[in-house]
Amino acid sequence: MEEALLPLAMTSDPRPFNQQLPEPPDPRCVLEPQDNPELAPALVCALCCCFGIIYCCFGYRCFKAVMFLSGLLSGALVIFLLCHKERVLETQLSLEVSAGIALGIGLLCGLVTMLVRSVGLFLTGLLLGLTLGAGVLLGTEPIYQPPSAWVPAGGLVGLALLGALLTLRWPRPFTVLGTALLGAAVLVACADYFLEGLALGSRLGQRLQALPALPPLCWYSWVLLGTWPALGALGALAQWKLMDEERGGHTNELSPEPSRAPAGTRHPGHSSPHCPGPGF
Repeated sequence: MEEALLPLAMTSDPRPFNQQLPEPPDPRCVLEPQDNPELAPALVCALCCCFGIIYCCFGYRCFKAVMFLSGLLSGALVIFLLCHKERVLETQLSLEVSAGIALGIGLLCGLVTMLVRSVGLFLTGLLLGLTLGAGVLLGTEPIYQPPSAWVPAGGLVGLALLGALLTLRWPRPFTVLGTALLGAAVLVACADYFLEGLALGSRLGQRLQALPALPPLCWYSWVLLGTWPALGALGALAQWKLMDEERGGHTNELSPEPSRAPAGTRHPGHSSPHCPGPGF
């Protein structure tokens, strides 16, 4: 008696019949750079890359220029968000008016941070603390989920104030560290935009909101996040190298000023010293 033929079961998944086939990759984690990025954001990212290189490698040497840029960008960004998102005098301002107001106040903030040394150092410390807090918040995603949005917000504010106080107390090392890490973060953010459309920036916003059940980051996001401290360390080493080269022949804006004798007073056996300008 012939055996009854069983019907064939058609399926699109071959893994039950061949267990040696690897699992298909997650389509969400396939690295596909943007084909045709928009012109204006691409130009802004290219300009930010230039600023990031200056911050990372020449932040201490170009102290006044970096302080002006920090004040300009920070003040303009905060004022633009306030004017564009909130109603001013019961009127919703247009994009152009908000940008004009933000640019004017940003220029004023940049001049203040450039001319007033303590304000520039305080802002540098604030940005250092915020950068470190953002990196820690992204790096601890697999092991820690904040219970509420107040926890990451409080942590960022605390680290920012701590960084500002430490920078005021020890200006030279924390200025080098702050500008190097901030410049490296800007470079990583630009690379994140071109590679994955600001996925790390979006994830940082989600972490600040303490959203639960977030999908895991892809492997290239972790690679980008890991390059941030590496670039920061290289930038800090480059700045220390430049400081060693200029030490002895020039003074810097952050160096302590020598005590001056009253006018007309001469020390025996010593001629009037030559006071070189800042080494920028």
